[in-house]
Amino acid sequence: MIKKDFFAALDELEREKRIKKSVFIEALETALVIAYKKHTGTSKAITVKLVPERNTIKIIAFQTVVEQVEDKDTQISLEDARLIDRKYKIGDIVKEEISPSDFGRIAAQTAKQVIMQKLREVEGELAYSELSQKEDELVTCVVRRLEGKNVYVEINKLEAVLMPQDQAPNDKFAVGDKIKVYVKKIKTGPKGPQIIVSRTVSGFVKRLFEIEVPEIAAGLVTIKSIVREAGYRTKMAVYSEDKDIDAVGACVGNRGMRVNAIVSELGGEKIDIIHWCPDILEFIARALSPAKVVMVQVNDEEKTAKAVVMDEMLSLAIGKDGQNARLAARLTGWKIDVKPYSSLMKEDSDESGEEEETVAAEPAAMPADAETDLFDEDLGELE
Repeated sequence: MIKKDFFAALDELEREKRIKKSVFIEALETALVIAYKKHTGTSKAITVKLVPERNTIKIIAFQTVVEQVEDKDTQISLEDARLIDRKYKIGDIVKEEISPSDFGRIAAQTAKQVIMQKLREVEGELAYSELSQKEDELVTCVVRRLEGKNVYVEINKLEAVLMPQDQAPNDKFAVGDKIKVYVKKIKTGPKGPQIIVSRTVSGFVKRLFEIEVPEIAAGLVTIKSIVREAGYRTKMAVYSEDKDIDAVGACVGNRGMRVNAIVSELGGEKIDIIHWCPDILEFIARALSPAKVVMVQVNDEEKTAKAVVMDEMLSLAIGKDGQNARLAARLTGWKIDVKPYSSLMKEDSDESGEEEETVAAEPAAMPADAETDLFDEDLGELE
């Protein structure tokens, strides 16, 4: 029923697709049972066995030996069974090989359908297995279609979705575009693997720096903390135990080439790179960059800080809509109250009758011992 070329094709698939021939044979045997019963209208208990060594298939029907037959399809009388072989007794199983002459065409059609379906399934499983190792990694993919605000991309022959909240405000896409995305989450669903990718999480920028900066890839420079408001600004604290390595300089690159390449990928998003340091006073002062901080006072128990800047630096320290101070608070994990230097000259600002432009930025709650949480975009908005 099945030609030699069919089994040769299975051998070829095994070599090219890394899919064992036995996977196809098992699926085909199951499908042929269904096809045979549908073709003949029988309810017999049968099995189908492919025999690659002989380039053929066997269809075998099973009947149980009973004293009185109630179902002709699944039972056979002891008398009839002993006409086949006198050794049969009640309860034995009689096997009969069936070779319907007109089943070859049905078998060939079924084989083609099953092979194509199984090929897609197994290739999808292999692609999913490979991709599952890339969760929290950066991958390059191709935009396949746009539906509303959702962007569907192809990664390793699997479809992933870039939802609106995972797109930066300045992201623009067209079908066929090659783009970089961060594999945010992979989970299995009733319709196959569901892959969520993002271009807004802090991890996206972190992975870009790991690719662009050899010192980070080699472990000579460490990204201690990174926070981001996608499309607008990223703040990143870096550190190197090697005193001969300028951690910030390594990230910026010669004439800004490294950081500019990343800024270009992010569509012009601003990136503040600062030196991390264990002294929280100095770290908070640096976190408010590009503003220059005059003084920092902290309350260790409440993890609050007051940062004083010159009056002309106040707007820069706070940033548009409080963004700079908010990101500084998230970067350091401390609540930061930014005040102008002139406030120190007043014993009681309330007596002056004038309101000062200040901002108190709070970090989102995060476990102090979990560095990976510094890359989590689900930290929430700051007040």
